[in-house]
Amino acid sequence: MSGPILDREEYIEQAYFYRTLRERMLTNVAAQEIIQHVHEELLATTRLPYAVQFLSAELKHSGLLSSGFARLPHYFTAFQAFVVRQAEKEGMRFNMHSALLILEREAQYRADPATPAGMFIYQFEVLSRNRLGYDDGLFAMAEDPLYDSAWRDYIDLVRRQVGAVDFADLLYLRSESWVQDQRRQDPNFEPSKPSLVGAKEGRIAKANRNRDPLYLFAALQRQLGYPEVPRPRPRDDFQSKIDALHAKLNEWDARLKLVEGELRGQVDLSQLGRPDLLRDD
Repeated sequence: MSGPILDREEYIEQAYFYRTLRERMLTNVAAQEIIQHVHEELLATTRLPYAVQFLSAELKHSGLLSSGFARLPHYFTAFQAFVVRQAEKEGMRFNMHSALLILEREAQYRADPATPAGMFIYQFEVLSRNRLGYDDGLFAMAEDPLYDSAWRDYIDLVRRQVGAVDFADLLYLRSESWVQDQRRQDPNFEPSKPSLVGAKEGRIAKANRNRDPLYLFAALQRQLGYPEVPRPRPRDDFQSKIDALHAKLNEWDARLKLVEGELRGQVDLSQLGRPDLLRDD
């Protein structure tokens, strides 16, 4: 398991570090250069400046930021290291900008302070929304010091059952709401395992059974103030704009050929390959 829960000021500085690194990387400054200097901006009474200096050395040695996170398990959690590692994988749509924004919001939530239920929902939605992989992701979640043994057992159950059992059911069955429903039928009912989430969470989960889990996450955020996971944004780089322009030009060319064919009385829909282009809406 990862190290102990840190002081609030550590999480405040972590959030600042992730935000600063993310914003400066958007200006095309290399991560190595940013990290070499940003430790000087961090609160000296925290341990983060030393951790950042270690990240800088590890990045220079291995070329990977995630290896530095993994080698400081007494400070960074396994889930933080997992998120950064997924962002560094080739062929993944998940990028470092998204990873740092996720970690920034997680650190802000930890400074509130966080509840195990809120953190579990946040981290699980990160896996779900970004398709980071449930097996390794849930293993990393279970290492978080915020979770006690009951939560770790539950996370392991979710890891084994996710995909086979609706997530809303997995949440509802460990809620106070489920216990209350059982006691309406049997006043002497006692659950074999402790409830991990409250009655409100349970009612929201019950109302979202057999629906997209993203609706459940959104409802928990609206109703109970659970932390909101950043949504993946479409590519906004120069090449993506060029690709979109080419696609639009091809569509216009197809429409022009259709109009020319109509004028000659020779309409060939096979030129389009997309009959829906004929629709007006």
